[in-house]
Amino acid sequence: MCGICGIFKHSNTQFEISESLIRSMRDRMLHRGPDDAGTYISPDGRVGFGHRRLSIVDLSASGRQPMANEDGSIWISFNGEIYNHKRLRAELLSKGHIYKSNTDTETILHLYEEHGLDFVQAIEGMFAIALWDSNQERLILVRDRLGIKPLYYTEVQGQLLFASEIKSLLAHPQVIRDVDEESLYHYLTFLTTPAPRTLFRGIKKLPAGHILVCDLHGRISIRNYWDAIVARPQEDYSEEFCIDRIQTLLAESVEKQMMSDVPFGVFLSGGVDSSANVALMARAMNKPVRTFTVGFNSADGYNELEYARQIAHHFGTDHHEVMIGPEDVVDFLPDLIFHQDEPIADPVCVPLYYVSKLVRDSGTIVVQVGEGSDEIFSGYSNYIDYLNLYEKVWKNVEHMPMFARKIAGFITAPFADTIAEHFLPRGKKLFPELVRRMGSGEELFWGGVIIYDEVSKRDLLSKSYRDRTRSLSSYTVAKAHIDKIRAEKPSADFLERLIYVELKMRLAELLLMRVDKITMATSIEARVPFLDHKLVEFAMNIPRKLKYKDGQAKYILKKALEGVLPDNIIYRKKQGFGLPIKEWFIDRMSKFVQDSLMRSPLRKRELFNYDYIKTLIDVHRSGKIDYSFNLWSLLNLSLWYEHWIEDRLVAIEPTTPHMRTEQ
Repeated sequence: MCGICGIFKHSNTQFEISESLIRSMRDRMLHRGPDDAGTYISPDGRVGFGHRRLSIVDLSASGRQPMANEDGSIWISFNGEIYNHKRLRAELLSKGHIYKSNTDTETILHLYEEHGLDFVQAIEGMFAIALWDSNQERLILVRDRLGIKPLYYTEVQGQLLFASEIKSLLAHPQVIRDVDEESLYHYLTFLTTPAPRTLFRGIKKLPAGHILVCDLHGRISIRNYWDAIVARPQEDYSEEFCIDRIQTLLAESVEKQMMSDVPFGVFLSGGVDSSANVALMARAMNKPVRTFTVGFNSADGYNELEYARQIAHHFGTDHHEVMIGPEDVVDFLPDLIFHQDEPIADPVCVPLYYVSKLVRDSGTIVVQVGEGSDEIFSGYSNYIDYLNLYEKVWKNVEHMPMFARKIAGFITAPFADTIAEHFLPRGKKLFPELVRRMGSGEELFWGGVIIYDEVSKRDLLSKSYRDRTRSLSSYTVAKAHIDKIRAEKPSADFLERLIYVELKMRLAELLLMRVDKITMATSIEARVPFLDHKLVEFAMNIPRKLKYKDGQAKYILKKALEGVLPDNIIYRKKQGFGLPIKEWFIDRMSKFVQDSLMRSPLRKRELFNYDYIKTLIDVHRSGKIDYSFNLWSLLNLSLWYEHWIEDRLVAIEPTTPHMRTEQ
């Protein structure tokens, strides 16, 4: 795992790409690559690449990046892992390609020589790739299929800049820091900014599964090279067939993602997904699996330690634990804001950091995590709530004429609380918004976690910001993905459309982004076996009746894991990995939250109604309504603004003895 950055000067601007600038951009990401570093500036001065290396495959100096092909005409800076590189290497050697290292990086170079832009179809793994092809005078940027690795870019005065982290782009003297107010509007809805936007005006992120090409005239083309919309093969998707395929694909994924020349382990929560990673890894090893768990002081309702310890004992793992409390949250917040670059308003980032630090302190460099399973196998309880609401109510009105939908919404409104209690108890606060959607002819599902919907924004936003954003709706973000799957796969049912939206938005830009940013903050690499693209393609086509059956969410995966895991682990009630901010915001963090929000320099932008925010704080303190996520999203935003726009917070880049700079 690494950090990449670079500049492509595609016009005749007088700006010089200097070694010192590339190093400055590169070393803002020291945490992503503490083991080695390199730079490349092309002879004509048009291209500069920087690279920080976390050595995992081929630890020798021959793995240094940026790396060139045999004749030096193509250069690469690459972040990630290519799990099938050894098989590809054998094929490329047979065609006459010459290797100088044992790295997967070099395989990408030779694949590009062989196949051009289609090289990406051959590789399996997680990756953010930058290629400079001097023969065709073009820069190529690629982000992996599911968005496991981030890749940002911006254009300034005839230059295209790219990097693994936004802070690297901000090291360029011509990049201006300011808030993108349209992105902010969507952040309030989704806890993160949906691709290709970021909260920084003018800075974008390459969407998952996309490739960008920029030529010498500055013309940029972006295309989607892979998508989760895959037509179902003519196969019998029986329960037995699906169980067998899941067992095979998941075991293969876990084993190939053990590829490493450094110690590796597993994040273990005690849930089905992380426990499955442990079980399948244990089968492939002749020594104990290293497992790592985080727990919470004085918050027993959030702890899954009992189940994590059961799995650790059952499989004889080398087990490690860390406990955290509210003081650890406050202590970590400045560094959290630094490492996130832009707000990723999921409180899980905090325990994720402390368990990642535990991993690094143990001498382990690589971990497998369980992200993606709940999305592709429908494991979230609110998915089932939405499914029930859709099948029993929504589908009966979605094809009505608009006037009839408006009437249905009007009639439904007085009974919103009763309907919410019956169909969507976990999302009751959202129900006035759902009534609005019904009457407006909009889709039911926009995302699994909606914080400030279009109704609640009316109270949150200041009059001036409401006036400036009057034409905006976060519906347009979700609708683009819904329209695509409806058009390209008309047979997709509501649950498949729901999962597709989650893969494109919440998974790629919130859950996977938090994993990358927080694990890399401690200089470890996280791998995601449930998001092997072959497993995702198969899972997307599993019939709904096998994902949710007999009242059981994630039914088919649980059946596939019978005999692999203890039954009490498979069939216990899903708890979810979280942080007890609901309770901590009522007492031990209450003053900190209020002071951070009400005294924030963000107030001078006049974006929000702070009387309403104070009401949220007071109501949450009373214990009447849980507004912890609402407050956490505003807290992240306020601290982000203070650090990145006002430059007031001081966050220290972590340094440890194992970090070294370029020789």
